[in-house]
Amino acid sequence: MALMMDGSSLTIEGVVRVARENEKVELAPAALERIKKCRGMLEKKIAAREIMYGVNTGIGEFSEVVLTDEQVMAFQKYLIYNHAAGIGKPCPIEHVRAAMLSRINVHARGHSGCRPEITLTLVELLNKGITPVVCEKGSVGACGDLSPMSQMALSLMGEGESFYLGERMPTKAAMEKACIPIPGLQARDGLAAINGSNLITGIGSLILYDAERWIKQAEIAAAMSLEALKANMKPYDSRLHVLRGFKGAITTAGNLRRVMAGSDLVIGKLKVKVQDAYSMRSTPQVIGALRDSMAYARKQFEIELNAVADNPIFLPDENVVLTGANFQGSPISMPLDMIGAGITMVSVLSERRLNRLLNPALSVGLPAFLTKGAGMYSGHMLSQYTADTLIVEQRILSVPSCMQSIPAAADQEDFVSMGMNAALKTKQILLNAYGILGIEFIAAAQALDFREFTPGNGCRAAHGAIRKVVAHLEEDRPLFTDHNNMAASVENCEILKAVEAEVGALESSW
Repeated sequence: MALMMDGSSLTIEGVVRVARENEKVELAPAALERIKKCRGMLEKKIAAREIMYGVNTGIGEFSEVVLTDEQVMAFQKYLIYNHAAGIGKPCPIEHVRAAMLSRINVHARGHSGCRPEITLTLVELLNKGITPVVCEKGSVGACGDLSPMSQMALSLMGEGESFYLGERMPTKAAMEKACIPIPGLQARDGLAAINGSNLITGIGSLILYDAERWIKQAEIAAAMSLEALKANMKPYDSRLHVLRGFKGAITTAGNLRRVMAGSDLVIGKLKVKVQDAYSMRSTPQVIGALRDSMAYARKQFEIELNAVADNPIFLPDENVVLTGANFQGSPISMPLDMIGAGITMVSVLSERRLNRLLNPALSVGLPAFLTKGAGMYSGHMLSQYTADTLIVEQRILSVPSCMQSIPAAADQEDFVSMGMNAALKTKQILLNAYGILGIEFIAAAQALDFREFTPGNGCRAAHGAIRKVVAHLEEDRPLFTDHNNMAASVENCEILKAVEAEVGALESSW
C-alpha cells in the first residue's frame, strides 16, 4: 500500500518507511488538484506581468532585477545551475529520499506554484528508486537547503548523476531506463523544487527515529549496570517521579523497572547501600530529560514535514502572493542541536556507570577492570579510554549550530540557521553514542558474569543478545573487534529486540 501524500499527515515513521524501506508514494487526488489550481493562478499573474520574486525577478541580492519574458523561461535552469554548488561526499541515499519526500509534501499543500509535472516526477523518482547524487555539505539552512536541493532538481532537467539499481550513472540514463519523462523547468518550477529546509528535515527525521531506539537501549544498559552494581531500587519507584511530574523521567523509571522485573535485587534479596551515586540514582531524571526534549523535537519536525515551507507562497483562494521566510531552518535546527547535546549528556552518564563497573573502589566487590587476572591482564581498562575519546568528540560537536550564522549574499541573507551543520553533527554524535553504549553493554555483561544472583528478565535477555556478539573476557585479547561489533549491534537494535521479545515493548517518548 502506497503512502498517501496529502500535505498534512506525514509522520517521522512515514519518512522512515519511504527513505529506508522503499515504500511507494502516491500523491493524493485532492493535493494534485490544489497544485493545479495554484499553478493556474500563477500563470495568470505571469501573463499579466505581475512582479513576483523568483518568478520574474532575480533572487537574493538580485531580487530587484526584473526579468524579460525570454529570461523568465530560461531563469529557472540557471537558478538550479548556480545553486548546485555543494561540496563533499554524496549524502546517503536514505537522506536524499527523505528530502524528496519532504518536498513532495510541501507541494501537496498547493501553495508552491510549480507545475504538477514537477511533483509527479519526484514521486516517480522515489517509486522507481532513482536517487540524485547530492553533496553532503553546502547548505546554510536559510533559504532552505538550496545547494543540495539544486543537485536534486538537476534531475528534473535530466541532468546530474543519480544512484539507480545499485549503480551511479548520469540521471538522464537512469530516467530513460526507468521510463520516466523529463519534465524540464518552466517559470517558478526550479525555485519550487529547492526553496525549503527539506534535507535537514529528512535527515533530522531519521535521526529522531534512531535516537528514540538508542534511548531505550540506554535504559537497558543502565538496568544491567544498576543490577551489576547492586543498586538501591528506591530511586526508580513510580511514585517518586509522578510527584515531580516530568513525563520523560516517569517513562524511563518505568522502563528500568520493566527490564529489571524478576531480579533478586528488585525483590529485596540483596543488601544494598542506603543511597547510591548520582550516576546511578539520577538515571531516570537524566535520560528522562532527553526523552522530554525528544517529544518537543518530534513535534517540531512533524510540523515541518507538513508545512508550507517555501518562498514566495501563493494563496490561490485569495489571489495573493506572499514573500517571507518560511524556508528558515531555525525551528528545526535548534531542536536538533538540543537532541545532540542530550545524547551526549546521556552518553556521559553511561561512561560514569562504566567507570563504577571498572573501578574496584566503586564496584561493590567486582574484580578490578572486570578481570580475575588483574596485573597480568588489564581487562576492560582500555575500553574506558575509547568511550572517553568518543565522548570528547561528542562534547565538541554539541556546541550549538543555530547561533553560528555567517551573513551571505551581500548581506541580503544576513542571518542563517546553519541547520545542516546541526543535522550532520547530531548524526555523528549518535554514531559515537552507539559505540559508547556498546562498551557499557560489554562491561555490564562481564560484570553480571561475576554476580551469583538472578538478574531481571530483561537484563538476562540483554545479556544473551550481547553474548551472541561478544564472548566473556577470560583473558586479554584485542578489543577493537568487540567494540565495533557491539556498536553495530546497538545501531541495529539487536539488544532492544531481544529485551522487548522477553518483556514487551518499552515505552517511548510520545
